[in-house]
Amino acid sequence: MIDAFIYSLVQLVHMVINLYIWIIIISALLSFVRPDPSNPIVQALYRLTEPVYMWIRRKFPFVIISGLDLSPIIIILGLQFIDIFMMRLFLG
Repeated sequence: MIDAFIYSLVQLVHMVINLYIWIIIISALLSFVRPDPSNPIVQALYRLTEPVYMWIRRKFPFVIISGLDLSPIIIILGLQFIDIFMMRLFLG
């Protein structure tokens, strides 16, 4: 019973991490296009990603190289590490 609960919880966290990775990818791609900032979808993506981007930029100022912001890549790598570590730790 407890194994099923842990499995379900780990799978739920896995799905949330993957969803957030896709949100970061979409947000990064939209930054090249410069969409209308009043669009509700763009605003939602900005509210979901910008606080994490700002935290990464503050902690690691070297992620901006020649005007290119690499914070989405750092976040994706960190989330992938957490996801793989969690899956291996709890699911063997």
